[in-house]
Amino acid sequence: MRTLILLKPDAVTQKICGKVLSRFEEAGLKICGMKMIHLDPSLLREHYAHIADKPFYPEVEQFMSSVPVIAMVLEGEEAVAKVREMLGVTDSRKAAPGTIRAAYGKDQMVNVAHASDSPETAQKEVRRFFAESELFTY
Repeated sequence: MRTLILLKPDAVTQKICGKVLSRFEEAGLKICGMKMIHLDPSLLREHYAHIADKPFYPEVEQFMSSVPVIAMVLEGEEAVAKVREMLGVTDSRKAAPGTIRAAYGKDQMVNVAHASDSPETAQKEVRRFFAESELFTY
């Protein structure tokens, strides 16, 4: 099973991307694809379509486009659930001790990473950010 992760601007600017990635690898997840990209408004609006009409959306768009992010596809048994468990709840202030968001996040938006929330969403998100030729099996 594959899942999409976006290491958000706060992870990039804090220089913790390697630490976060190593935690995923140590948990047995394998990198299938990875790239640094600058998210433009149209891609962000598509990706966050479920909140694009909310009053707080402009702040999300501004944050997510402030610096490039690292997009990656991780693969492994129950990858979606494993990644979400490792990250902790969306609001870093409420994340359980030992989770990535508890260690490095600040709040509900500045929370280190976006992760697909279901296997179905993961398939759509992987296709949104990666061409098949950018994904590898080994």
